[in-house]
Amino acid sequence: METVLRNMTLVDGQQADIIIEGKRIAAIVPPNCGTGQVVAEGGYVSSGWIDMHVHACRELKPYGDTIDEIGVRQGVTTIVDAGSCGADRIGELHEEAKGAATRLLAFLNISRIGLERIDELSDPAWLDGTRLREALAAYPDFIVGLKARISRSVVREQGIEPLVAARQMAEATGQRLMVHIGSGPPAIEEVVGLLAEGDIITHYLNGKANNLFDAEGRPLPELTAALARGVRLDVGHGTASFSFRVAEQARAHGIPLHTISTDIYESNRLNGPVYSLADVMSKFLYLGYSLQEVVAAVTTHAAAWLGRPELAELEVGGAAELTLFDVVRGSRTLVDSEGETRTADTYIQAKGAVIDGSYFAC
Repeated sequence: METVLRNMTLVDGQQADIIIEGKRIAAIVPPNCGTGQVVAEGGYVSSGWIDMHVHACRELKPYGDTIDEIGVRQGVTTIVDAGSCGADRIGELHEEAKGAATRLLAFLNISRIGLERIDELSDPAWLDGTRLREALAAYPDFIVGLKARISRSVVREQGIEPLVAARQMAEATGQRLMVHIGSGPPAIEEVVGLLAEGDIITHYLNGKANNLFDAEGRPLPELTAALARGVRLDVGHGTASFSFRVAEQARAHGIPLHTISTDIYESNRLNGPVYSLADVMSKFLYLGYSLQEVVAAVTTHAAAWLGRPELAELEVGGAAELTLFDVVRGSRTLVDSEGETRTADTYIQAKGAVIDGSYFAC
């Protein structure tokens, strides 16, 4: 039976009914002309939102949550776990994903223990290349890259060596890296210098001393060089990794907005400052990015990096992977990871999602 999203507004302003049959978009017709069961009406629709940085292994504390709580219940159709599991537990996460409505993909932590400890790169014995290759071979459609958290509390006395090992692992296996940046040592210049085309820097807008901008707010030469060789930038808001001040510096200097993500897990979902992908997206509307730019950062940009453009094809014959949302005119207080607040007059609010043709209300 056909279902209809009635009188929807696309991000480009076009209004239409979207007719879904099975797992595909059967037709896009003028508003109020679609026939079938109406499952939602009004507001905006885009291709399904993709959150490129979450923590979805609920057993791991403090960085864990339930897949659908940070996925479909927030209007997000695809989430990418950012290294919660290494080779020891990636199979468990893969099994858990089978019972969720939300599509889950994963970065494999280069430490075989993953986030069983928060200093998972402090012991070289946990960097087991054989186990890593076995995990990649076992879950080729699930694992999208390797994750290395390169900050002082994670690497401890190992300094830059875990990232050197990660670079070698990536090259040996043909994988790309997502690299968490934070407090040093190692120095940010060392970290960025080891990244190659297609790698991702996550937390690039953090307000810590070891960040990507100088004291005057200008991008470091190493950041400019990394962008020129094809390194990508991911927000990864998190509890401690997004600063309005740094985000304004980045925008003022023309640093591109590649992917917006949350680094969400239970505590920062319930208590802030993250709350949801919609809330993080609203911060970029506040910063002056257009709705089209903000939505692209959680749809087409993310899908392109994943090599899954079908997740962002809102067109007849395309996959029925959609997010429904409102752009609300009204006051909303937004808070960054440093406790700084801003008052927005417009914000994004998720309404529902379509995954494999099935509609889920938020």
